[in-house]
Amino acid sequence: MTVQEYNISVDEYADAIYRFAYKMTKSKSDADDLVQVSFEKLWRNYESVEFVKVKSWLFTTIYRSFIDSKRKIKLELVADIEDGGHYEGNTSFELKEMLNKALDLLPEIQKSCILLRDYEGYSYDEIGEILKLSEPQVKVYIFRARTKMKQILTEKFNLI
Repeated sequence: MTVQEYNISVDEYADAIYRFAYKMTKSKSDADDLVQVSFEKLWRNYESVEFVKVKSWLFTTIYRSFIDSKRKIKLELVADIEDGGHYEGNTSFELKEMLNKALDLLPEIQKSCILLRDYEGYSYDEIGEILKLSEPQVKVYIFRARTKMKQILTEKFNLI
């Protein structure tokens, strides 16, 4: 990749990897840090990264950096969901908030698969490449994640 291609990569992919990082971290500052670390790593390795694979490389770097930081500080994502009660709200904000809470309850690998597939629009092959999984594994994780989210939304919010 050339310096020009690096600059093009920053312009084209910064927003997408920021959204991915923000969905994983739930923190603007942590997402900013992950994006900056990813582009810094890309800059240090720009000569060895092929331009056609840079998007996948960036998402992989974001994901690995997030997992590394999580391991280092031993964070545990904890969903703050009220027990019981019937959901009576109907705004899209409330629905989005419930989906995010359900997403937080998923194992990290399932959450990452769902984010890449449903939020970023990646194919099963591309997700497998980013997360170092086979296509059948990706499909299984996505199926299990959607099943678990449906169960959470039904049991916790009486939504479905």
